[in-house]
Formats: sequence, C-alpha cells, structure tokens
Amino acid sequence: MEDKQVPRFDIYKAWPDGYRAVGALQAAVDNSGLEHSLLELVKTRCSQVNGCAYCLDMHTKDARAMGETEQRLYALSAWRETPFFTARERAALALAESITLVSETHVPDDVMTEAGAWFEPHELARLIFAIVTINIWNRLAVTGRTPVGDYVSRKAVHA
Repeated sequence: MEDKQVPRFDIYKAWPDGYRAVGALQAAVDNSGLEHSLLELVKTRCSQVNGCAYCLDMHTKDARAMGETEQRLYALSAWRETPFFTARERAALALAESITLVSETHVPDDVMTEAGAWFEPHELARLIFAIVTINIWNRLAVTGRTPVGDYVSRKAVHA
C-alpha cells in the first residue's frame, strides 16, 4: 500500500526553470487586479475538485488570513446550495469547476456566458489564467506528493 504522506521527489528542485516559470505565471495572476478574496475561493475550489491537500491547506489559510469567513470556506464544496456567495463569485466558481473538469465539461457556452456577464473581457481572461494556474500547481503537488500541514500564510488581512 502506498504511503500518501511520503513525497515521491521534490519536483521543484528537479526542474527549477519549470518552477520559476509557473511562479512567474502565478505572480502575473496575483497582480492581475482581480479581487484576492475571489482568487482564493477559486484556488480553494479547484484544489477541492483535484483533491490537492497541499493547496487546500495553503489557500484556506491564505483566505482566512485575508479575512475570509470559516462559514464560506466550509460551504465552498457545496456553494450552489448556499446563499453565502455573490453572483460574481458563483460565476467564477462555475467556470473554475468547468475548466478543472475540462475533459468532462468542455467548458459549456452557458458557463462562459454567465462568467462574461460578471467579468469584463480582460477580467475574464485573467480569471481563466488564474484557474489554469492553480490547476498546474494542483497537478504538480499531487504528482510529487508535496508534504502537507506546515504552510504558514504570509498574506496580510489588508491584502
């Protein structure tokens, strides 16, 4: 039986240029002008769908450090069933799930149309890049079995 807690190898040290490239993409997303609270919800939801424990640990801690409520984080996996999320957040979460499950959904027109109703074209492009980027991190962390639990958020409440 596999031990899910034992890292397979440090994928980031094995190819530092790849790590830096994804890090640069992440920096662009973080500085894109989209609300940081929205980005953390999207990162957390994608990480839930992908089963990425490391990213869930990171992004829930970051979200809390930036003022996100526990109630919304606890309900995120069932966001459609709650009144806790704005229409803009709901559109972003639907798009995040659809892109994350692209082999099943092929990102339907109605999901894109709804997102387009809440995001200007430049914002929508940035949101799509944010979703794609967290999916990259999820796949790297899950594949390499990045150790979970020691992440400490450095995000400020005013971020």
